[in-house]
Amino acid sequence: MIIEQKIIPAISNHQELKAFLQSHLTYGILMNFQLAQLAELVQEMKSKQKKVLIHSELIKGLTSDEFGAIYLIQSLKVDGIISSKPKVIEVCKKRKVIGILRFFLKDSISLEQSIEVAQKVNPDLLEVLPALCIDIIPEIKARVSADIMMGGLIRTKDQIRACLAAGAVAVTTSNPKFWF
Repeated sequence: MIIEQKIIPAISNHQELKAFLQSHLTYGILMNFQLAQLAELVQEMKSKQKKVLIHSELIKGLTSDEFGAIYLIQSLKVDGIISSKPKVIEVCKKRKVIGILRFFLKDSISLEQSIEVAQKVNPDLLEVLPALCIDIIPEIKARVSADIMMGGLIRTKDQIRACLAAGAVAVTTSNPKFWF
């Protein structure tokens, strides 16, 4: 799965959404919104020919399991879901939407467990956090076939460039000053 966009905005409020909708960017991640707001937000993004990714664990009122994923896919027609839950990624694969497995690297054990999960579910993409652990990208790429996005704790454009230079296909960031 190739997303032809190096910076993927993680959008948390209406002001950020408005800026994203006026941009040249195609993919955006919705997070920290309420479930009751999603239908209107997704429709607004789609009307501007934007691709909608939902961080299912960061939507208030949404159950972040396979049933929540089915709702997002069937009812809202999202283009992809980001989740740390393997069953959600499996639903995405079955229903032919982008499944992005997110994992946090806090130590060697979490790295091994995350790689094992990724090998089993074969997600379209991985989102690895924090983005500052770029030196681990080659090891992940050697063991998992999915492309890698980096996210979390991005504070400078140099960090974004370093992630991309290390082999990440994209960087997710909630900081609007890095979107454009």
